[in-house]
Amino acid sequence: MPNGKPAGVRCIHLTETNDCKLFGHPDRPQFCIDLHPEIDMCGDNRTYALNYLSSLEELTKD
Repeated sequence: MPNGKPAGVRCIHLTETNDCKLFGHPDRPQFCIDLHPEIDMCGDNRTYALNYLSSLEELTKD
């Protein structure tokens, strides 16, 4: 996403199963490279992690 990804907008680089199409690719955005998930973000399952990320998106919307 050339101008960044606005909060609440699905990343265009996600697959249908929410995997990153750019993981390990040199074009992957620096923000994504710098993101280091911790247990507070990930919890103990995928559903928790996705809900946590969704709440961050809501909190950072304009």
